[in-house]
Amino acid sequence: MSTTRTRIGIIGAGPAGLMLSHLLHLEGIDNVILENRSREYAENRIRAGILEYEVAELLRATGLGERMDTVGSRHDGTNFLVDGQLTHIDFFKLTGKHVMLYSQHEVVRDLIAARLAAQGQIIFEASDVAVHDFSTDKPFITYKKDGVESRLDCDIIAGCDGFHGICRPAFPEGMIVEYDREYPFGWLGILAEAPPSNDELIYASHKNGFALLSMRSPTISRLYLQSAPDEPIENWPDDRIWEELAIRLGHDGFSLNTGKIFQKGVTAMRS
Repeated sequence: MSTTRTRIGIIGAGPAGLMLSHLLHLEGIDNVILENRSREYAENRIRAGILEYEVAELLRATGLGERMDTVGSRHDGTNFLVDGQLTHIDFFKLTGKHVMLYSQHEVVRDLIAARLAAQGQIIFEASDVAVHDFSTDKPFITYKKDGVESRLDCDIIAGCDGFHGICRPAFPEGMIVEYDREYPFGWLGILAEAPPSNDELIYASHKNGFALLSMRSPTISRLYLQSAPDEPIENWPDDRIWEELAIRLGHDGFSLNTGKIFQKGVTAMRS
């Protein structure tokens, strides 16, 4: 087994792990990221699309905002639709702040490019990752890359691998207290090849259930419908989805743009 050393060992090359690595680099602190997925997967997994003001400012302040400000879209407000009445909330007028429409996978691409340009080390497709002795002053990580077993000694292990990662279950029983709530509904989400039907988001309250009009780019729409948490996606053919979205989002002067749905699924809601 080969052994290397770094100051901070980071598990997970999502936005959290990559941004942490970038910030540590700017402070001259050596670090290594381990990621079990491929670079292609990390850079193309479409997730959240709106960046809050503080996040956008952080990207700008740390040299990562140029592409966001060039190809992203600034939103100065948002919309609430209740009983067919649309109300616009002007963030910028009220607070002097805005949000940015810039998909999470684009942020990941920028972060990966920045880390690699700075000779940062990201080990993609690392398998069998495990954390050891993290309650001592000599923690280490073991993993396999291309079938070869390796060990990474470090001062600190940063678990940035999310709820389903390997770090959370590694804590001894009783060390973490969790407060969990499962909601009696789910979100049926779609990605569609359709220009956004509105310049800014619309959050809709309707007797049939909640709906959200969002977007990922000038040509890709992201939309949601409230559903049962265990709703079989087979119950929702494309035509039914578009019909229900038109009903829940409908208001004076509104026209819903439709197109090819290339991703859809139901997510049970929890916090």
